[in-house]
Amino acid sequence: MKYFRLLVLGNGISAYGSYLNMVALNVFVYDATGSALAAGLFMAVRLATSVVSGWISGRLVSVHDRKRLMVGADLCQAVALLSLLLAPDGVRPGLLYVLAVVTGGCSTLSQVALRSSIPEIVGAEHRVRANGLLVTGRSLAMIAGFASSGVVVAQLGYSAAFALDAATFLVSATVLFLLPVRTRAAEDPQGGGSAPAAGPPRWTVRMLLATAPLLMAMIAVRAVDGLGSSSHNVALPLYSSSLDPDHPATFISQFWATWALGNIVAQQVIGRVTKKTGRTPGERAFALGACVMSAGFIVVFSGLPTVPAVIAALVAGAADGFTETVYVSRLQNTPDEQRGRLFGLSASAENTGFGLGMLVSGALLERFSPLQVVAAFHGLAIVLCGALFLLLTLRVRQTPAPPDQPPGPDRPAVTEGHGR
Repeated sequence: MKYFRLLVLGNGISAYGSYLNMVALNVFVYDATGSALAAGLFMAVRLATSVVSGWISGRLVSVHDRKRLMVGADLCQAVALLSLLLAPDGVRPGLLYVLAVVTGGCSTLSQVALRSSIPEIVGAEHRVRANGLLVTGRSLAMIAGFASSGVVVAQLGYSAAFALDAATFLVSATVLFLLPVRTRAAEDPQGGGSAPAAGPPRWTVRMLLATAPLLMAMIAVRAVDGLGSSSHNVALPLYSSSLDPDHPATFISQFWATWALGNIVAQQVIGRVTKKTGRTPGERAFALGACVMSAGFIVVFSGLPTVPAVIAALVAGAADGFTETVYVSRLQNTPDEQRGRLFGLSASAENTGFGLGMLVSGALLERFSPLQVVAAFHGLAIVLCGALFLLLTLRVRQTPAPPDQPPGPDRPAVTEGHGR
């Protein structure tokens, strides 16, 4: 963990640039083209690239050096932003879609490579704590990025926003390059490497369904969670405007700040509990946490007064952070040569759910209220998570108690169905 905090700092800085970029670029696309269709197409290209990149990234991080891939991904995004910054005004609209492809693909590659590397960087016994630190860093970056984006664009302009964003990726790449961390399993003294020359075995969805059905069920839950996340992201501006037409950004700011605070609190709690007990929350904890998260988001849109709504957002944020940490830690418990493919598949599933949800929820909001749309999408997630929790509970009751074994930090995580 000695160098990992520096890695978290670098990752948080690049995440700040990404959230700043998310606001600045979307507004810039509309200003540069004057077309809402062009702005929507930009987002669609970026999401579609993220989906495709998940499949490709899984193979790349399984056969190539992950540290170099992360450094290269950050540098590519920095170069793309600087190219947009230095390009003549007439060329910029065309470069926007190139930038969408670069940022969508590289951000997914970087995420898959980093998540796959955590057990090798900090040790498998510290992965839950490490994942919590990363989530905390991204939550703080989100608050800072969203809060400062309007000021940066309004006071300094788009060029300053793009330059600042490019600088954050350069800082992240520099930190990663200088840190003496190992991102792959230790080399085999007899075999001379951690992976065979031919690369890891080919994985197919059909094979995963047969050999790892529980992991596939968790990935499916994350895909449906992506649907739910898209619904409240799309519905939030409409709901906030209905609460206060004169100040529509007020509730949005309160919501995201409170969500991030809950996320951070959850990381502190799970880190302390895991360190104290030596146990990693398992699959049942993941399913239960996902149910609480979705229920919290539904309550936020139910028309409650500000204080109860903010409390619901706090609970949703805490449950969101908890489930993400448990989920990522569970996938990291797989062997190193298989881990990259799983995280690549997970990234594609999550981005597919989020992108599909953006399209469908946007269309549904033309006819239905924000509460109805959010309740439908998150309600689907609750049903799926409830079914998963029930199945896991039945498996625990039907499985004979294992013989006594020496305790180990990873044992609860690899014993399917025994998570608290």
